[in-house]
Amino acid sequence: MPKPDSNAKPQPEAATALRRGWTTGACATAALKAALTGLLSGRCPDPVTIRLPKGQEPAFALALEHIEPGRVTCGIIKDAGDDPDVTHGALVKVTVRAGSAGQGLLLEAGEGVGVVTRAGLPIAVGQASITPVPRAMMQAVVEQVCHQQGCASDFTATVSIPGGQALAEKTLNPRLGILGGLSILGTTGIVIPYSCSSWIHSIHRGIDVARAAGLTHVAASTGSTSEARIQALYDLPDQALIDMGDFAGGTLKYLRDHPVARLSLAGGVGKFAKLAQGFMDLHAHRSQLDIDWMLALCRELAAPEPVLRAVAESQTAAQILGICRDYGENLAERLCQAIADRARAQAQSVVGDAVRVEIHLFDRQGHALAQSFA
Repeated sequence: MPKPDSNAKPQPEAATALRRGWTTGACATAALKAALTGLLSGRCPDPVTIRLPKGQEPAFALALEHIEPGRVTCGIIKDAGDDPDVTHGALVKVTVRAGSAGQGLLLEAGEGVGVVTRAGLPIAVGQASITPVPRAMMQAVVEQVCHQQGCASDFTATVSIPGGQALAEKTLNPRLGILGGLSILGTTGIVIPYSCSSWIHSIHRGIDVARAAGLTHVAASTGSTSEARIQALYDLPDQALIDMGDFAGGTLKYLRDHPVARLSLAGGVGKFAKLAQGFMDLHAHRSQLDIDWMLALCRELAAPEPVLRAVAESQTAAQILGICRDYGENLAERLCQAIADRARAQAQSVVGDAVRVEIHLFDRQGHALAQSFA
């Protein structure tokens, strides 16, 4: 039954400018420990304390506790702190029951937790989408509790997130072949606000799935418009598409160590102008377009003085492109081509010779502006 103090939340660390939170892996581990303890002793600890991979020992208040013959269910509200995480506020539940002798800990996907259906992920096909670090954390707490209780660690734990299937539609899980719900994630147990580690994790897993499927050409895009255009251009399967967003560095560095033969990068002028400048994070709050750099590029293209003066007073790549278009379509085309060429060279310098890189620039309506091929 629901606990009356279910809104109580653990505090990850001393207050900072942005409050940190807990991963789904940490929440599931704590729920598992509480449920297993309740099954073996008749009492679920509340709050329940777990040990994270780096040694922290947070305590979690239970939002749900249900004891019945042969099984116990405990739940914890996922608190993502100040991170814009789709799982913030979700209930992470674990139901524990006795297993067969010698089976060890068996983890099952319940309501709202996905199941892996494609090769290439660090989880076998057919298994619950619980990544390796949370699996190790959960195994450790089972061994700890069973050692204290003097029993074998043969139990089945079903992990559930009510409403998780709908939330998963807002993630990359369906594209990765993780069907039916969310993944239980985390490497440290702690969510650092705006680190976007889950997005980068999805990029890496997308590359893994593409490689496991034998694909030699993948396309990484900064948004849905450019993704749709690059997919149509090459008739690429969904498994070849990487939702890169602003994380050019996370994409390129992973491909450097896990290469495919051909990489198409698709996006707009503003994003790729920053890549051409050497930025690996293309978000507006974490990298800024250097107007002086754009001005120098326009000078290289022999733009006339009225254009140079207008560019010097601009604030965005879109404004600069508009100025060049007003002067003449040829100058705008040359500017886009120069940005594409330099962005390709910058990306190629990261991934190395094993990957052939091409850049495709599109406007907001999906019209091609420039391409740069190796």
